[in-house]
Amino acid sequence: MKTHNIQPGIRENWRQFALLVLVNAFVGGMVGLERTILPKFAEEQFGIASKTALLSFIVAFGLSKALANYYTGRFANLVGRRNLLLIGWLLAMPIPFMFIHATSWNWIVMANLLLGVSQGLTWSSTVVMKIDLAGEKDRGLAMGLNEFAGYLAVGLVALLTGVVADHYGVTPWPFYMGIFMAFSGFLLTAIWVKDTRIFVQKQSLADHTTPLGNVFLETTFKNRTLSAVTQAGLVNNLNDGMIWGLLPIFLASIEFDLHKIGVITALYPTVWGIGQLFTGKMSDHFPKKTMLVGGMLLQGLAIMALPFTHDFYTLTAISATLGLGTALVYPTFLSTIAQVTSPAQRAESIGVFRLWRDAGYAIGAVISGITADALGIEVAIFLIGALTIGSSLIIQCRMPKMPKYTTVVVAL
Repeated sequence: MKTHNIQPGIRENWRQFALLVLVNAFVGGMVGLERTILPKFAEEQFGIASKTALLSFIVAFGLSKALANYYTGRFANLVGRRNLLLIGWLLAMPIPFMFIHATSWNWIVMANLLLGVSQGLTWSSTVVMKIDLAGEKDRGLAMGLNEFAGYLAVGLVALLTGVVADHYGVTPWPFYMGIFMAFSGFLLTAIWVKDTRIFVQKQSLADHTTPLGNVFLETTFKNRTLSAVTQAGLVNNLNDGMIWGLLPIFLASIEFDLHKIGVITALYPTVWGIGQLFTGKMSDHFPKKTMLVGGMLLQGLAIMALPFTHDFYTLTAISATLGLGTALVYPTFLSTIAQVTSPAQRAESIGVFRLWRDAGYAIGAVISGITADALGIEVAIFLIGALTIGSSLIIQCRMPKMPKYTTVVVAL
């Protein structure tokens, strides 16, 4: 296909776009396998009691996914988005079998290392491919649809695994869903997904963005917009790592059964996913800075409220509020980066952002695990909530206002 036949836009490329939305739902579902049942699985199967030791699986996942995100961004133009997506699905296939046949906790840690690499390759590839297809004015909507599919699947699979585990035990039945999702994702990609690098070639011809001098340094530190977004992404996943690891333990400590734990833990990513149908499009029309500050602040306040109640319905409302705050920022992170980088550097900048964002999983697991073991779960929750509120203040102070659809590069 020649570049003059390429027309960016969601409507113009709806078949490929819809296919990638479906593929990313399977990507998200692979993470949902663990959301509800892994702490219980660790206790029942391996006698893991230490919060720090338990959360080692999140550290493994976060670090491996962070590195995979970075190299997916670096090699997206060289290797091809579709090829990286296929490799990610191949790596996902053994993971459910490793959970089912695990004989020690080290198997679970190794499975999460592999899951992190797989997620970095698959999720990052679908993000970049949707941005390629969508064009300038629909970037926020594209990211909203992408993240909607992924995190709705996280929530639904987390709920289903909780229900299945409550009736049939934590293994092996819940992990059979992972086998289906991994093989389905690979087949969909191999048969129907097409690479999108040609869209980048066309967009580059009309682009007049000032190139970033050093993409890693600009995204991490120097560019005021990119660095503000990057630190917020890190803190967002830092608090998500705490919710992932400690919330089920906190709920079990107040004598909630797996069904109630599944409802509360699943509601957060479900609202997060569904909310992005709306917040993604909002980020195309409303000030991105306002959405980022408001979303991080809402997350922080919701987290701080968790230890104050043991009421099931109040906790479900808090979980939903946390999901709404996350929905406000998640597609906005990516659409902001896409706006302030050139098409040729976009994938690498997104890779750097996702490197630091998913490193937040590991940092959050370590901080919250050590704090919970030393001072209690409630103190760990308060600490993570305070860090999230602090992140919103950094965005407010550091990030400049952004003009609509205009690429800007603001350095230190």
